[in-house]
Amino acid sequence: MNVHPGRSVVRDADYPVNTSNMALYSGITCPFSHRCRIVLFEKQMDFQLIDVDLNSNSEATAVANPNDVVPVLAHRDLVLHFANIINEYIDERFPHPQLMPADPQDRAKARQFLFTMDRELFSHIDALEKNLKSAEKSRSHVRSRLIEMSGLFGKQKYLLGDHFSMPDVAIAPLLWRLDHYRIQLPKTAEPLLKYAQSVFSRQSFIDSLTPSEKMMNR
Repeated sequence: MNVHPGRSVVRDADYPVNTSNMALYSGITCPFSHRCRIVLFEKQMDFQLIDVDLNSNSEATAVANPNDVVPVLAHRDLVLHFANIINEYIDERFPHPQLMPADPQDRAKARQFLFTMDRELFSHIDALEKNLKSAEKSRSHVRSRLIEMSGLFGKQKYLLGDHFSMPDVAIAPLLWRLDHYRIQLPKTAEPLLKYAQSVFSRQSFIDSLTPSEKMMNR
C-alpha cells in the first residue's frame, strides 16, 4: 500500500483551509476511486492518497478497507464510502472551485445525471472489469448510451453547459477506459470523443492518474 502526499495550495486569506488530516483510500485501477482523485486534485487539496490493491491480502489493506470496497475517505473522525457521497461532501466542505451547481434546479439536474449515469453506464463496470459472460452485452449497452449522449456536445462544452462540474468528473474515468474495456465508438460519436480529450487535458485529470491507469489509454 503506497502513500502519496497531495499538493498544497495557498487560498484566499478569508477562506483558510487545513486538510492535512484527510486521507483517500483509493483503488489503483478503480474508476470510482478515480472520480474522487479528480475532485481532490481539481480543488488542489492537501491530502494523503493511499493506494489500495484489492488483490492483496496484506494486513494493511485489510485494516484500511475491511469491507473490500473503495474509495474510502477519512477526514478527522468522519469515514465515508461511495464516490458520489464522498465527492459531494468534499464539494460542500471545500467549495472552491464549486463542482455541484449552486442553483437548486441545476443541482437537481446534476444529481439526476449522476444517478442515471451510475444506473445506465457504471452498473456494467463489474462485467467489463471481470470479463463476465455478460461483458459483450454490457459493452454494447454502454456503447449505445454513449453514442446517444454524444449529441449533447454539439450544443455545449460540458455535460451541464459551459462549466466543468461533477457529472463531468463522474463520467471521465469511463471515457478514459474505453480502450481498456474494448469499447469502440463510431465517427458519429466524434463530439463525445473531443469532449473526452478536453477533460483528459485538465491538470486535475492528469494528476489523478495512477501509473496503472496511464497504461489503459495510449
